Amino acid sequence: MKRYDLRHLKDGFEPRMKEILVNEHPAGEVAIFLFEIGDFTPIQRSADLVKECGLELANSLKFNEADWTIVVKK
Repeated sequence: MKRYDLRHLKDGFEPRMKEILVNEHPAGEVAIFLFEIGDFTPIQRSADLVKECGLELANSLKFNEADWTIVVKK
């Protein structure tokens, strides 16, 4: 299990998240992504990205007032 903090990328976290999921994170492992939610649209976009990559979204929850966490199994 590895945590990836993408909050510094603000609303542009998806290209980096996809790069990690497709090229960097090992198969069979769990990845935890932390990103800013803003107007909540990034939550659906992140779920769509996980589905597009053919991976399993295990959990999605609000981390604090500004951040969201998703757990993905590759």
